[in-house]
Amino acid sequence: MDTDHTVHAGTGTGTATLLIDAGNTRVKWGWLQRDGSVAAGTPYAHADSAAAAQASASWRAAAPVDKPVAIWLCNVAGPAVDIALRAQAAAAFAHDAQWHPVASSAAAAGMRNGYRNPTQLGADRWVSAIGARALWPGTPLLVVTAGTATTLDVITADGMFRGGMILPGLSLMTRSLARGTAQLPDVPAITPPLPAWADNTQDAIALGCLSAQCGAIQLVWERLLADLASSSTPTRPRCILSGGASDALAAALTLPYTQYDNLVLAGLAHLATHPATPPATFVGDPSA
Repeated sequence: MDTDHTVHAGTGTGTATLLIDAGNTRVKWGWLQRDGSVAAGTPYAHADSAAAAQASASWRAAAPVDKPVAIWLCNVAGPAVDIALRAQAAAAFAHDAQWHPVASSAAAAGMRNGYRNPTQLGADRWVSAIGARALWPGTPLLVVTAGTATTLDVITADGMFRGGMILPGLSLMTRSLARGTAQLPDVPAITPPLPAWADNTQDAIALGCLSAQCGAIQLVWERLLADLASSSTPTRPRCILSGGASDALAAALTLPYTQYDNLVLAGLAHLATHPATPPATFVGDPSA
């Protein structure tokens, strides 16, 4: 993943725009380009202070000195990470940043939220859905994000977030077996291809956890196909794989899929370039 050193104003924003996706484990970031695309920087783990400082240095080198930077933030990692990111930005930029933290809402950027309580939907799932629909408009979507948790979300062709599933991520599954049993070992990484029948305990754990994830994806995919088949205007759906564990899932899935990293950054870019987004999408600045 390339680190961007050239700042361009986002379309319609009139300023340099930094996009930040603070997930449960890592921070991903990138600069919004004039054409609405994202020049992604190098992600870093929350606990890696050296990498965080390196990211700050990259921000400082790329930022304009004559105007403030707009920062669009999707943070599901909690208040401590929010405070740390604001401190990084304050150290990196010559002017106070214009913060746009994003939360789920009933509607935004042409998307409608089908959650019973729209504000309960995780901001990362909401913004990923917005990004996926911006990339594949008019297409029914199954968005699979394989990170600390694995989420499966269904989006209709006309832009309704219908809901989905949340599973423990692959690493969380394997670690829970190691912590919750006396003799099962930890499996630090799952590296396909795996055998059809495991003949050792580590492969048996890896195969079981990977099969559980793929089985859930297959189940939702088949439900989506059946739902679309009963529609008066059936449309071919698309399965999108994203997240740090998507390579392992991709190697084991039998259904058609498209891999796309940084869906949250794509969603933030779409929100930043569509000023008609309802104000309810944004939460207040906690430092105000």
